[in-house]
Formats: sequence, C-alpha cells, structure tokens
Amino acid sequence: MTTLIRRFSLAGLACVISSVSLSALAGDAGNKNLGAKIEIKDFAFNPQKITVKSGEKITWINHDEEPHTVVSVGKKFQKSSALDTDQEFTITAGAPGTYEYFCSVHPKMTGTIVVEK
Repeated sequence: MTTLIRRFSLAGLACVISSVSLSALAGDAGNKNLGAKIEIKDFAFNPQKITVKSGEKITWINHDEEPHTVVSVGKKFQKSSALDTDQEFTITAGAPGTYEYFCSVHPKMTGTIVVEK
C-alpha cells in the first residue's frame, strides 16, 4: 500500500511539475506576441514609425480629448472608426512591406508601419 501511494504521489508531482513548466512556456510565448502599441496623444502618433513582424497585432489607443482615425494610405488595411478618448483600434500586420497611415480628421497626423517577415 505504501508503494502504491508513493507511486501516485510521484506521478502527481510529475504532473504538477509538467503543468507548471507548460504554463511557464505558454506564458513566455504569449509575452513575445503582445503586439505593438501606438499612442495617439497631442495630435501625434507615438511612436511615429514602428517595425513589427507579419502576424503581430498593432493597437492604437487615443489619449487625446479629440476623436482621431487610423486610415491606411492606399487602403492597405482596414480603417478605424472615429476613436474617442481611451478607445482602441487593432489590426493584424499582413504581408511584409511599408505601410503609411494618417488621421482623416487631422491629415497632418501621419505614421509608418514596417512589417518584416
């Protein structure tokens, strides 16, 4: 009986260690693809230029009191609706290349995304 309990205890311990290891690995993998954040503040995109990997998420968040939009030059990606204060807009980076965008409400606000393979 003692041998049987020890076997179950060792098996249970092995399962716990495996679960913790897998959780840690999954957590690390998730952290690597948190995506890029672009802040809209003081009528500017910050950072103005970013480099991301294909498939990575890109999120804009408006911290201004005025609404802003995110519109791709040449319609290379979906445009946002007007973003009010603290609203976000997210896309997934597509094919490698350079993508320029602007705010249709304030066209002098511009930004660039470089997508790498």
